[in-house]
Amino acid sequence: MNLQADVCIVGGGPAGILLGHLLAKNGVSTIIIERSAGVNRQFRGEHINAETESILKEHKLFEKIEELGLLKMKKVEYFAGKNIVNSITPGAHEDHVGIHVPQTHLLNAIIHDSEGNKNFQLLFSTTVKELIQDDKGFYTGVKAIRDREEIHISSKVTIGADGRYSTVRKLAKIPTIEMTHGYDVLWAKIPAPVGWEPSTRMVLVNGHQLALFTQTGGLIQIGWNIAEGSFPKLRKGSLQPFLEPLVESFPELEESVNEHLRTWNDFVCLKVQSSRSETWVEDGLVLIGDAAHTMTPTGAIGINCGMKDAHVLAPILTQALIENNISAEQLKLFEMNRKNEIKTQQIMQLKQETSISEKFAYK
Repeated sequence: MNLQADVCIVGGGPAGILLGHLLAKNGVSTIIIERSAGVNRQFRGEHINAETESILKEHKLFEKIEELGLLKMKKVEYFAGKNIVNSITPGAHEDHVGIHVPQTHLLNAIIHDSEGNKNFQLLFSTTVKELIQDDKGFYTGVKAIRDREEIHISSKVTIGADGRYSTVRKLAKIPTIEMTHGYDVLWAKIPAPVGWEPSTRMVLVNGHQLALFTQTGGLIQIGWNIAEGSFPKLRKGSLQPFLEPLVESFPELEESVNEHLRTWNDFVCLKVQSSRSETWVEDGLVLIGDAAHTMTPTGAIGINCGMKDAHVLAPILTQALIENNISAEQLKLFEMNRKNEIKTQQIMQLKQETSISEKFAYK
């Protein structure tokens, strides 16, 4: 099968779907390919900040997502054991300090809003296998597999929005600087007890950090910081001692913890690293989101960075296509716009991680 579009986006996560939506609205024919069978897959980064909220409102998407369901956080609290030592509450004229948005709701709302736009096409269960280049080295599309059938997609620009292990980045042989942070994170979800207020709670227990994020659907997502590479050894031991600091800090969670966290198989281990690709653009090719720059879980900013990439890139790419100039030099406008901010945010994440105890100082 042969398909053609102005832009082919590899990766149907928040950054890729938002970019496809914005390009299609600008009259740019866009095909998004996503290897998963649909949007109902598991995600971890689902909290958006005020800037992303503003972007979604600017593009008249926020209310559509809100109709499907989201949850506004009433406060961020820092606990030393059972004691609250610091608290952040909404400022003047604000009603929250962050929002939990299930990515299924976010993606479904944007996809639904794109339905009927002839410039928007989304192909699930489609995996990129090869990048196509012309004799001048410009990227001119991809070869992919869908339902065991090979698909050739010809495009003027190829976008790698396919995450931290980006196939597009690897196929384009773009080097990446990776930075480890000395810790990994174990994630798990449990039902919230009655009366649990929507909030983000950071806990410091015996020098170890826990993070509790209230989610829609009456759930709490919990993250445990563990030493880098320690999970294989940790899971050989008893689970109960590992859970004790959580239950000691929040006794009201004991019943839910005991019922839903019974074995180590109830946890997902995330290898924590940050990265920056040495370049985000080539002739006819752009990397966005985690494919260009992986963020750590600190501050829950990963999804926000990726969606801002899409917001910034859409008008730049639209103009480049109008001018028929999709060279790396032209596309570099996007990288120049975003790279310093991403670098600054990664430095801030590192500082937050190394000075975490300061946040737990009594105020």
